[in-house]
Order: sequence, then structure tokens, then C-alpha cells
Amino acid sequence: MDPLEDVLALLGTRAHLSTGMTAGGSWAVRFEPPDGVKFNTLRRGRCLLDVEGLTAPIALEEGDCFLLTHPLAFTLFSDPHAVPVDAGPLWTAAGDGLPHVGDGVDTFLVGGRFSFGDRARGLLLDGLPPVIHVPADTGEASAVRWALGQIDAELRGHPIGSTLVAEHLAVVMLIHVLRLHLAREPQAVSGWLAGLADPVVAAALRSVHARPAHPWTVAELARAGAVSRSTLAARFKETVGLGPLDYLTRWRIELASQRLRTGDDTLATIALAVGYGSESALSTAFKRITGSSPREYRRRHAGAPALETSPGPASLAAG
Repeated sequence: MDPLEDVLALLGTRAHLSTGMTAGGSWAVRFEPPDGVKFNTLRRGRCLLDVEGLTAPIALEEGDCFLLTHPLAFTLFSDPHAVPVDAGPLWTAAGDGLPHVGDGVDTFLVGGRFSFGDRARGLLLDGLPPVIHVPADTGEASAVRWALGQIDAELRGHPIGSTLVAEHLAVVMLIHVLRLHLAREPQAVSGWLAGLADPVVAAALRSVHARPAHPWTVAELARAGAVSRSTLAARFKETVGLGPLDYLTRWRIELASQRLRTGDDTLATIALAVGYGSESALSTAFKRITGSSPREYRRRHAGAPALETSPGPASLAAG
């Protein structure tokens, strides 16, 4: 697995698709801050997106999509003078039908959200800007447009298994959007995500994620990127905010904490699986990073639901 696959798998990433929305004429719909990550694609027409805290609305054209990565209220509208209606009652009134606002049907949106397990905010979402906008005319966005077209076809045609297929396609779309954003605006992300945009740091990250239990040294990780130890250490710290071995420790603690939350393996078994020679070595590192012992952490999280934005044991960034 590469780092992005690793994190998305650890977070239990799932897509939840809505029925979409049609609109026409002068209209505006106000949405409450979403759980997880909200996405919408404009399949027909044009409108504007106004997100709480942003200085100006974002113009959306046919084929555009956006991800709202932070829990912020937002409004979709065609006319800045239109009085916004709340999305909740609009969807309730639609029942099993397609929500509609305004006059006519010149605008059609398809959307949904991505939900995650524990640690989503610390591991992934905090490293992203509040909104990622992917214009339809972006040359590299062809894969995103393909996924969106397939999702639209599944939702319209309702072939057997269409919901499951559409949800998996939405996760594919998420990965493509993250790839495109890293390629287009690497300076707009932070932490390990920023490291993926640097080929030298990315090589070290892939090595760590491929074999987290290996007793890595900076020299070994530097060889993966074909650079010196000092070069790797400097570039890793500059982009990720941590040294390579500090990152390794925090990733091991993430893996250990996930096992403590979801399984019943002994501490000794978990310690060996994530790269520590003994239960005491794991306990020392775990308490240093999280402030609590593995046993305390397991007791605190035993039977607890996986909150989408709950604080977790460690952060793969400085601070």
C-alpha cells in the first residue's frame, strides 16, 4: 500500500450518495455543516458556491465538482439576491423524489458525502484546504469526469447493484480529486499529504508504509529516495513537519491505536506487529505520543463508536 491507500483504508472511507437536486431561475439553498467530506458535481447548468469563512463565492460551471473538507455551512445559488431556503425541509418534502427549487430545471446537481472512522480530521482532513474545486476544463480532470459520469449513469439507470457500484466509484473519484489537488496545488496541503508531492519524501513515506515494523534508519530511507541522509532529513522536516523517524513512530502509534480500538489482540502481539520488540517498548512510545498508556486508551475506546472527527492519539504533522 502507498500512504494514501493506507490512510484511507485505516479510516474506513465510505461514500454516501444523495438523490441530487434540480433547480432553475432565481434560487438559493443553504446547507448545514456536513459530517465528513461533502461533494457535489454540476451535471447541468451553472451556479455559485458560497462557503462560510471564504472571502468570495466560487463559480461552478457544468461538469465542475467540489469537495468541502471542513464542517462549514455553505450555500448553492444562482442569484445573490435570492432568499436561501434550508436544504433539510427541501429534502424532506421531496420524499423519494428529486428535490427542486426555483422555476425550471436548467440546473442539475448530484452529490453526497464521504464518512470516515476515527482520526479522519488529524490524519487527512486537517491537511486539506476547506474547499477543493475541480473545474471541468482542467485537462487532468478527465478521470474525475469519467467517474462522475459513471456515477450519474448508475443513479439514473438503477441496474442491479447500482448503489454499491456508485458508492465505490465515488471513492475512486475522491482519490482522483486528491491526486489532482496534490499535483496542482502542493503548497495548499500540509503534513504527510504535502510529502507525497515531493518525490524524495514520497519514496521514504512509501517505504515506511510498506513495512512499518521494519527497524528503519534515516540512511535506509534516504537510499529509497537516492539522496543523502542530511538531504532527506531536511526535506522531510520541511514538507511533513517531522523528521523521518518521528513520522515512523507516529504512524506505528496510529496503527497500534487502531488495533486497540477495534480488536482484542494482546499488547505484546500489537507491539510486534507495529515494530516494537516488547509490550513495554510500545507502552513507552504510546504514552509519550498520546499521553496515555495503551491499556488506558483501550479502556477509554472500548465499545465506543468511530466518530468521524474525534481527536485521536497522534498527528502525522508537527505540533
